[in-house]
Amino acid sequence: MVAERASNLASPLVPHFRLGFPVKVVGLPNLPSHDSRRWHNHPHLSVSLAYLRDIFLYLEGRQIRLYRMAGQLAPYLTHPDLSQFHHQLDECELELAATGDLARQLGLRLTLHPGFYVQLNSPDERWVARSITELNAAASLLDRMGLGPEAVIVIHVGGVHGDAAAGRERFVRQANLLPDPLRSRLALEHDDRRYHLQDALWIYARTGLRVVLDTLHHRCFDPVGLPLIEALRLALTTWPASERPKIHISSPRTEVRHLLREGSLRAQPPLPNQHSDFLHPFEVIDLLVQAHRLGLRPFDIMLEAKAKEIALLRLRDQIARFAPKLAPVMG
Repeated sequence: MVAERASNLASPLVPHFRLGFPVKVVGLPNLPSHDSRRWHNHPHLSVSLAYLRDIFLYLEGRQIRLYRMAGQLAPYLTHPDLSQFHHQLDECELELAATGDLARQLGLRLTLHPGFYVQLNSPDERWVARSITELNAAASLLDRMGLGPEAVIVIHVGGVHGDAAAGRERFVRQANLLPDPLRSRLALEHDDRRYHLQDALWIYARTGLRVVLDTLHHRCFDPVGLPLIEALRLALTTWPASERPKIHISSPRTEVRHLLREGSLRAQPPLPNQHSDFLHPFEVIDLLVQAHRLGLRPFDIMLEAKAKEIALLRLRDQIARFAPKLAPVMG
């Protein structure tokens, strides 16, 4: 069994740890993540998909196999007052299928992460309905690309709305009312100040929604004092054996920023929940070494750093330099 696990970990086709990044490509400034034109300039999903295919080829050249797509690939798709944008998925049916085919050919895992405006636990029924509309549209986009269940839509619990426990219960009620095709796409991420990992695990026990560990959020908001490696183990257990889990890793910003206010520069100290430009290599290495030694299942890692894929490539080089035994199981 140990030899079999070691053989699987060393496989160059399916690395034990795959690194990815979200949305914006910084190494090629003229490569947009989506069509961001305003509505009066007639933006369209077809333009976003052309950009996306170029991004895929850029990622292939750098052997990056995990990517979070922009949440607004189809501009104004669900805007209630702009019905002219509501049929983009139908209009791009063939292009969506072709883009999904390309992702599969390149071995690229794709995910989505809607903004915080998606709140299933809102006490406002209109807000909940709007959130469900957004999620259904995102799920339909992934379906039309022909992507499997690992192409997840990561969401948060939502706001506290005066009572965190009641908000948590509202989320469970709404999540359990969602149609199965949409529920099968969702994964739940805890946050840094409202709902912690234990809340997400509580929700998992009542909904079956997979949990995405965010290492920085856990460090910022962990009222029970759970060691990070144990938090990782618990989050991984929420994913079915047939699906590869994903987590988020980031480092806190440490540098001072100087902002111009009222005609003078003022120093702004960093906040612990702000993402840094690059990753702290030794913290990442320590976590991955522990996970590897404990025999935790393979998982994908979304690196949330301001320098995007440049931070990913730098971290990969640093892992090869400072933890060469990990290099064969990295992707």
